[in-house]
Amino acid sequence: METDVVSHCVSLFLPYTVAFHDAAALEETAETVLQAVANRSRTGSNGELASKPSQASLLNGPTAPLTPGIQTTDDLFRTDSLPDATKLHFAKPGDPRSLVRSDVGGPDWGAQAIFNQPTSTAGPLPSGSILDFAQVHEELEKKRQEARKRVKTSSPPSRASRAGSHDRAYDGKQWTVEPGLQGNGGLSNAMRALVDMGEVNISWIGTIGFPTDVLPVSIKEDISDLLSTNYDSQVVYVSDKDMDGHYSHYCKTILWPIFHYQVPDHPKSKAYADHSWEFYKTVNQAFADKAIASYKRGDKIWVHDYHLLLVPRMIRQKLPEAQIGFFLHTAFPSSEVFRCLSTRTYLLEGMLGANLIAFQTEEYAHHFLQTCSRLLTVETTADGVQLEDHFVNVTNQPIGINLHAMEVARNEPEVQEWMKVVQERYKDKKIIVARDKLDNVRGVRQKLLAYELFLNKYPEWREKVVLIQVATSTSEQSELLTTVSDICSRIDSVHSTLAHQPLVFLKQDIGFSQYMALLSIADVLMITALRDGMNLTAHEYVFCQDGRAPIGNKKYGPLILSEFTGSAAVFGGAQISVNPWDYQQQADGIKKALEMDDVTKESSWKALNRIVTTQTGGHWARALSEALAKVYDEHATRARTSVPRLSVNKVTEKYKEAERRVFILDYEGTLAPHRTNTGMPLSSPQRILDALMELMADSKNIVYVMSGRTPEELESNFRVLPSLGLIAENGCFLREYGSEDHAWQRFTDEEETAKWKDQVRSILKYYEDRLEGSYIEERHCSQFFRYDKCEDQEAAIRFAGECADQINTACRSMGIHAVPIAKAVLIEQVGFSKRTATTHLFDQLRERAIARGFQLPSFLLVAGDDREDEVVFQWANELAKAGTIRDVFTVSVGKRNTVAQNTLTQGTTGLLTTLQKLAKASTESNPGDYFNRGRGQGSA
Repeated sequence: METDVVSHCVSLFLPYTVAFHDAAALEETAETVLQAVANRSRTGSNGELASKPSQASLLNGPTAPLTPGIQTTDDLFRTDSLPDATKLHFAKPGDPRSLVRSDVGGPDWGAQAIFNQPTSTAGPLPSGSILDFAQVHEELEKKRQEARKRVKTSSPPSRASRAGSHDRAYDGKQWTVEPGLQGNGGLSNAMRALVDMGEVNISWIGTIGFPTDVLPVSIKEDISDLLSTNYDSQVVYVSDKDMDGHYSHYCKTILWPIFHYQVPDHPKSKAYADHSWEFYKTVNQAFADKAIASYKRGDKIWVHDYHLLLVPRMIRQKLPEAQIGFFLHTAFPSSEVFRCLSTRTYLLEGMLGANLIAFQTEEYAHHFLQTCSRLLTVETTADGVQLEDHFVNVTNQPIGINLHAMEVARNEPEVQEWMKVVQERYKDKKIIVARDKLDNVRGVRQKLLAYELFLNKYPEWREKVVLIQVATSTSEQSELLTTVSDICSRIDSVHSTLAHQPLVFLKQDIGFSQYMALLSIADVLMITALRDGMNLTAHEYVFCQDGRAPIGNKKYGPLILSEFTGSAAVFGGAQISVNPWDYQQQADGIKKALEMDDVTKESSWKALNRIVTTQTGGHWARALSEALAKVYDEHATRARTSVPRLSVNKVTEKYKEAERRVFILDYEGTLAPHRTNTGMPLSSPQRILDALMELMADSKNIVYVMSGRTPEELESNFRVLPSLGLIAENGCFLREYGSEDHAWQRFTDEEETAKWKDQVRSILKYYEDRLEGSYIEERHCSQFFRYDKCEDQEAAIRFAGECADQINTACRSMGIHAVPIAKAVLIEQVGFSKRTATTHLFDQLRERAIARGFQLPSFLLVAGDDREDEVVFQWANELAKAGTIRDVFTVSVGKRNTVAQNTLTQGTTGLLTTLQKLAKASTESNPGDYFNRGRGQGSA
């Protein structure tokens, strides 16, 4: 239970909106409205496909005796300006907490008139012409300065004086809170499921879904007060122009196509200055400011979807200790597509302000990690992104549906009535149902072409099947609508008869109850989206096919699903998976679904239903909340400011008590500073040698130095300490402490290493030839692509990211990976590290101690500073937790977040001072044998 914790759900649109009413409208009862709908006279089609004669309603009335045409709409489904038009979107109109459609199919922002809401006052955006750029830039800058000045100097006017003459149209209007038309219905339903379980308090932050410039300030404040008090919602008010530039011009024109693998071929994307980016930043800042103002210590902040990619970082800058999660509901494209965005770096850095970034599927998470590695040249792991001073976790968790709310909605009398009507209308027919937004992402054109091929290829099905395609359209898809119209007309003219119409195409939406009825009586659901983050219509269909509907006997219907949807990855394989670009496969998939035997249908449905009923919306919300809490605690533990400083007195005390001790010390960056700016190789200062020599003078001590350097370099640097234990090339080589023959043990296979290095070298050579000043550094078991001497560091970073990405993609099967490090890319084998080497040396120590009757070491000190040392810290901490070694000290001298239990703020100087103090403690308690100093007399 987290009832004391507030989770702020930051989404572009609140799950609530406002309906404005005249006094007469409020007196009109629901029965009157429904009667008006039923009694409306038939006026025929009003759609763009008007070349056909008007047709009988899909879900009402007898079958037309003439050959049916393509239906666009009829009076029963006309929703413009009718109060009951809300039935399109909600299970219970008038109930603000009603179940909302999971799919994102509401009207465009600023265009709806269902709730008598204002229309947008936003004018055209500034010119993108290079000729107008200077003037436009100056105008924008001047307006921003004036706005800042007004905020600083103006005091709030009284309510009576706030409404200007342009606001008076809404003076005196009554209003009510309704379920939101805009936004993410799947998110709203999932969060309501979590609230119903009483597990968390949700506070929503978002806009109310319509233009607000014309509203008097007094009404805005009243709306904010009511939503805050009764609905736990904080309203973000932005100007119509800002919202229009953000939502219509940047999100929908630029980001939406990119995130669905369609590089926008739009004049805006080619403009010299795309001013919509400025509006995107402005709206994101408004959301960040509202979240910051609403935050209390201990709260969680969840930011949702591509509309608000910059918000996590904006909040992080003001609330560095806040728990921030980000969830992307859409797909995330490959790095090749994402890099087409001119603002790519800002967007990635904005997302990386979160503690946890979550995606719908593992594929999208992988694409994000790959994009960060390539475009930001940062280190990525399977768990997230390592930035300079902290780690950002990345995970995937698919969203689901609200099962309880779906069950209640399905049992509504109106749904059952529609089930009767539809089953009677298509008695003895196989019904394929599809409902999509008519855009270039949902794959409606591909689906209709495949259905046409199916009818041509399998003519025996022509009079036995009907495809009901509901297509909600936007005004911007006229070209696509014309193409779809041609396909529909062709199917109609070739395959329709006097008695049967195999395709019913509705260029309109249908009511929520009709939607539920279609899912319940369908024989097949067909989804052919070209890309989709998740498709919850598929989940709702599976739920409705359980056979428990009060009306009808349809159950276990097959699901035809595009392989490019997130749902396909979640379902695994129980669906009929199709490539929407493969029309033949789709046609065969339709035949397979229609002819599937009952046993197979039941088996497939049970597999799908098992996922739908476990991966619910409530489960999704709970899992993300728990994951954020977990990673936040881990980050707090690893944060350098949270790790306690090493107590030298305590170390000295435990050191004196121990009979056998082990020291494992990183070299470069820990015992000694990193290589100089000139790139000169590092030699060991005398103080380092003295400190190590003094430690080794005590026969109870075993000392190892670990490094990424080659064995030859380490032998040269420590030639005066021949008994010193050495770990070279980050764990690929080991020289045992006190070894008489000074032999090196190699852990990697020399032939295999030479093989992968040859292949990687060709890739490195390609980039070396194209990047002046770069060079390749060879080591026995690793390679470096260095660009520290390049003059153009911006180009070098870009090439380095591409190089690392190409190696990781092309050579993954070889057991190697490329890791961006400071001004270089390191290529090394995955299976070998400092941890594997330290594990090996400790196992040897234990075996020899047992064989010779010695005591196991009871004191271990590990010191390091960078990513390679973290695995050794983790290994040592595990030994301490298991009780294998009594006293374990893991010490970080670096600036990054760490799993080490202690830090030394003085860096290398502090570590050397500590080591010399411990050596002095040995001398005081037991004067050393200075003739054998440094020869490893105490080696096991």
